[in-house]
Amino acid sequence: MERSYRYIDIISALFVTVLLVSNIASVKILDFGPFSFDGGTILFPLSYIFGDLITEVYGYQRSRRIFWIGFVSAVLMSFTFYFVGFLPSSKEWLLQDQYMNILGVTWRIVVASLIAYFAGEFSNSYVLAKMKVWMKGEYMWIRLVLSTVVGEFFDTLLFVLIAFYGTLPNDLIMTIIVSNYIFKVGFEFVFSPVTLKVISFLKKKENEDYYDRKTDFNPFIV
Repeated sequence: MERSYRYIDIISALFVTVLLVSNIASVKILDFGPFSFDGGTILFPLSYIFGDLITEVYGYQRSRRIFWIGFVSAVLMSFTFYFVGFLPSSKEWLLQDQYMNILGVTWRIVVASLIAYFAGEFSNSYVLAKMKVWMKGEYMWIRLVLSTVVGEFFDTLLFVLIAFYGTLPNDLIMTIIVSNYIFKVGFEFVFSPVTLKVISFLKKKENEDYYDRKTDFNPFIV
């Protein structure tokens, strides 16, 4: 019988919420000083922090299940926006063009988001789980940062190239890649003290500190 935990459902709900909201916010490109990045970058790094919490405390298997829930939720959200956009609107509702400009699905961006999410989240969780076993549970701060460095690299590179290559100037694409990557990794670095405290709290309250010594890391097993 699988153990029940007090906080994993809360963390899971927050993880999926961050994923969906950041995907919607990504339709806007922002300039902040020398950096250019999509609006979802402001919130999306939190998904990696939640992913770290789940993997470090509850293990790769449970994180894999939650990542798939997030993946299916993102697909459902995109399909809903697309379907609603093509339904006939009320005569009194004059915002169809605005709806399509903001929420109308661009399938290239949807595909880019899903592929980048899959590669980034699973590589982050895999590296974190493996390093925990190799390091025998020590040096948690190093594990958190290095796993994010790997995960965010694949996430950022794949999303920007698949979503924008050929539609934006190459120099702007490179700026977005570098800006996103620096911001996301920097976010993890700055918030790592808080992440460490939350992980310690969860391990104590849940009486769990899972080691993936015999885990099958196949990401397609749900």
